[in-house]
Amino acid sequence: MKKLYSILLLTLVSLSGVAQQATQPAPASNASANPLQPYYVAIGFIVIVFILTIVVLVILVRTLNLLTTQLEKQRAEAAGKKYVPTPTWWQSLTRQLNDSVPVEEEASIEMAHSYDGIRELDNHLPPWWKWLFYGTIIFGIIYLVVYHVTDSLPLMQQEYETEVALAQVEQQKNMASKPQAAAIDESTLVYSADATIIGRGKEVFVKNACGSCHGSDGGGNNIGPNLTDQYWLHGGGIKNVFHTIKDGVVEKGMPAWGKAMSINDVRDVTFFVLSLQGTKPASPKAPQGELYKPEKSDSSKTQAAAK
Repeated sequence: MKKLYSILLLTLVSLSGVAQQATQPAPASNASANPLQPYYVAIGFIVIVFILTIVVLVILVRTLNLLTTQLEKQRAEAAGKKYVPTPTWWQSLTRQLNDSVPVEEEASIEMAHSYDGIRELDNHLPPWWKWLFYGTIIFGIIYLVVYHVTDSLPLMQQEYETEVALAQVEQQKNMASKPQAAAIDESTLVYSADATIIGRGKEVFVKNACGSCHGSDGGGNNIGPNLTDQYWLHGGGIKNVFHTIKDGVVEKGMPAWGKAMSINDVRDVTFFVLSLQGTKPASPKAPQGELYKPEKSDSSKTQAAAK
């Protein structure tokens, strides 16, 4: 016991020294390493002190019980009586919960027969087990009445359906509160020189680095073809342009942008590409593909397809 106290005392002294060092200002070279380091050290010190305090309290309680037991033994010997240890509160609680009989009193519950020297005792079920069993019966009755007889509360399936319905209502409210863009029908799409749409398309064109293949001015480079002439690899016209941008041409390095951007962005980029028709890039690439001539039914004579 003395050795344990000595170890605890030395540990507390060491921790005090560590805490003092932690509270001292750190050198300038380490000041910016971790500004929260002093707090971590302080918290660690507090946790260690708390654990040691609990350990010391447990040792003190055990020591007090030991001294009390020795004192009771001395009193019993002085009175000429047999010493019977007083059960602790935990032992008393355990005995009550288990309804156990002390070993020295097992003769009171011994049954009339034995087998091969093994005696059978008339032990009862522990009270805690019986309370738990009675509790499950009461809970089952309440559950049956509430959920199946009176329908006071919904079952799990009903709760799920109710939550789904509420979520759908909230989704409809959320969609109704936001302006919805008009649906885009690829089959009826017609090009117009709408400055707003073309401006948004240019922003998307730049944002997605389309110029890395087609040039910032649409003149093309070693990878992508020229978007400003009338020669096209995958068909001209707004419908072909829209289809090429949306579905891509993977075998030739053209991504399917319809998977990465909204349908409105695809439409805007299509309009921007068509607006490049007839412009004069700084270093235009040689024509590729077939010459596309707009049909009379087209609303614009300037149409192109991303190749």
